[in-house]
Amino acid sequence: MLIRQFEKADILQMISIWNEIVEEGIAFPQEELLDEKTGLDFFSSQSYTAVAENNGVIVGLYILHPNNIGRCGHICNASYAVSSKVRGQHIGRQLVLDCIEKGGKLGFKILQFNAVVESNVYARRLYESIGFHQLGTIQNGFRLKNGEYENICPYYIEL
Repeated sequence: MLIRQFEKADILQMISIWNEIVEEGIAFPQEELLDEKTGLDFFSSQSYTAVAENNGVIVGLYILHPNNIGRCGHICNASYAVSSKVRGQHIGRQLVLDCIEKGGKLGFKILQFNAVVESNVYARRLYESIGFHQLGTIQNGFRLKNGEYENICPYYIEL
């Protein structure tokens, strides 16, 4: 598997994976689905967008961008998406590790996740196994697709 910077030719596959997560309604804060134009605009606006490619097929991706501005601009944030067809194959781990390396190369000092949904135990185990630290719990910080609220757990790691 190759993790590389995205190219315009990847957009349709990326949108399919991204929208799958949005439609599930249990991980990303976004509610609007991307189309080819909004997807290209969104992915191009990030500090860095990478795809995981396996035999010419995009199977996952991540976006990396500043978490804040000014005096907190050294902290970055990221989101990861893996196709449901290939989950459980440790693609997410490879994406996170690549993102940590890329964040450091871009001059960021900390990678912070603002809203990891508490029930997303696979992501939480992954982050903790890599060395992320949980900052606490924000009660009812995430509205699920079904309208119920769930706790979120912010995480960070020094780069």
